[in-house]
Amino acid sequence: MLDACYRSSAVETAVALANTLRPIKGEDALETVEQLRNFLDDHSPDAGRGTGPRRLTRTDLAEVRAVRETVRAVLERASTDAAAATALINDGLRDSRATPVLRHDQDRWWIEVTSDTDRCSAHLAATTLSALASVIATLGPTRLGACAGTNCRATFVDLSRNGSKQYCTRNCAHRASVAAYRSRQSPG
Repeated sequence: MLDACYRSSAVETAVALANTLRPIKGEDALETVEQLRNFLDDHSPDAGRGTGPRRLTRTDLAEVRAVRETVRAVLERASTDAAAATALINDGLRDSRATPVLRHDQDRWWIEVTSDTDRCSAHLAATTLSALASVIATLGPTRLGACAGTNCRATFVDLSRNGSKQYCTRNCAHRASVAAYRSRQSPG
């Protein structure tokens, strides 16, 4: 169903990166270099492969936060302005010097998009933006979105069969359902 560039882990990383910023709650989980290190350890394709600790700087943090802005903008705009989301993806891939690479492991072939620079932000941009591009190309731009919950703007990618997701989690969907029910029940 999805093309060769698609990797669910890369899509999950894109969503997780975007959701390190919670604008309605005023929360930012990427304010320090240590928070960046933890995020990369949790979401790096090389995590746990013995690549050793990364030496990260405030510059890396600023660059990754800029990538986050782009990824979040793509997720928020794709379903309503696919052309703008496409331009953001293309610019981000170009800026990160993204290059597709054919890989083979255990009788499986796939295409991985990577960067030829050693900047962690470039690799993160190449990985996340190519994954979002792959979802758009395969399933359409309406599969990317921001939660419809009134007190939530978390982002999501809808990989379900019917493609009707409106909320980031079942909790947000349940809260909206309860609020709608209460609204119908109140005299008015």
